[in-house]
Amino acid sequence: MVDHYDLIIVGGGPAGATLAGAMATSGWRVLVIDKAEFPRDKTCAGWVTPAVLTSLNVLPEDYAATGRVLQPIHRFSIGMMGQAACINEHGTEPVSYGIRRCEFDSYLLDRAPVTKLLGEPVKTLLRDHGEWVVNGRWRAPWLVGAGGHFCPVARWLGDGPGRHEVAVAAKEVEFHLDAAQRAQCAVQGDCPELWFCRDLKGYAWVFRKGDYLNIGLGREDNHHLSDHLADFVQSMQDRGRLPPNLPLHYKGHAYLLYGHAERPLSGDGVLLIGDAAGLAYTQSGEGIRPAVESALLAARALSLAPAETAAGRYETALRARFGLRGDQARRGWQMPEAIKMRLAASLMSTPWFTRHVVTDRWFLHKKTPALPAWGVA
Repeated sequence: MVDHYDLIIVGGGPAGATLAGAMATSGWRVLVIDKAEFPRDKTCAGWVTPAVLTSLNVLPEDYAATGRVLQPIHRFSIGMMGQAACINEHGTEPVSYGIRRCEFDSYLLDRAPVTKLLGEPVKTLLRDHGEWVVNGRWRAPWLVGAGGHFCPVARWLGDGPGRHEVAVAAKEVEFHLDAAQRAQCAVQGDCPELWFCRDLKGYAWVFRKGDYLNIGLGREDNHHLSDHLADFVQSMQDRGRLPPNLPLHYKGHAYLLYGHAERPLSGDGVLLIGDAAGLAYTQSGEGIRPAVESALLAARALSLAPAETAAGRYETALRARFGLRGDQARRGWQMPEAIKMRLAASLMSTPWFTRHVVTDRWFLHKKTPALPAWGVA
């Protein structure tokens, strides 16, 4: 027996859940398939700006009302490894919030009034008579890949994932602090710590969310990633920033930065959104806001007639929103890496640069207005 839908979404994370909810309110019959059961243990540093909550039509007080973690962020501690950090104060209103992905993703997916098949891996994809057939059982004229870096829909389109892609490899852990660890942890919840690698190929972070602590490191050069992370953790412990006893098991994941991504964004009756499309911000690696915004852009493209031009509308809107992508030629003089490293070491020690460039521009995107929530003009 084959079940028919208007849209099948592979992946129930923030991108997939946002698109599912938007299209359901437009009257589409939507199926979300995800290989994981929810709530799931999703590896992610996990913070969202107020702009993300605006685009999702989520009030902070409503989200936190039932005990979900929502850590207000008022400050950032930013530096280069081996140097002193600069602490940027942002005032009394939160400029970002720390969330736990196991809670956040489930919240978004639960509120989407669509059919969900969880714990269901995609085994087969087939294009048949103008429709997509998934696992031989579900058919739809439109298929959207929202399954992260290793999304099977992205694999079907070609050019990803694979060794030819310059992906960020990250390792991190998130755990509940016991009483002794809380007493020994100097990191404050309202002030995440970001430490950039001296070769500029990545950064490490320590982020406290109430009684939870997230520690990780991501680099575009994944050689000796575990050693880089171990050295960072040891240095933080030596300085008294972290407790001496930490979990030994770190989880790994990968994602593409938008400025380096070249995999296709669309095809015949198919779109990629979120990390499946390689949309993480180039400077910060943040993927949640691009995931949500790409879902909203996809929803607008799919909702307009004629349907045949939806893929083109989506690509045009995405590039207009996020700028020059990795598959577009870059022109002009490029600064040598050695000069970049010398300049970075100096700039990262200045409060002005770490506040106005690293924090405001790279991580908070303060000058970029939020996309309106679906159905809100």
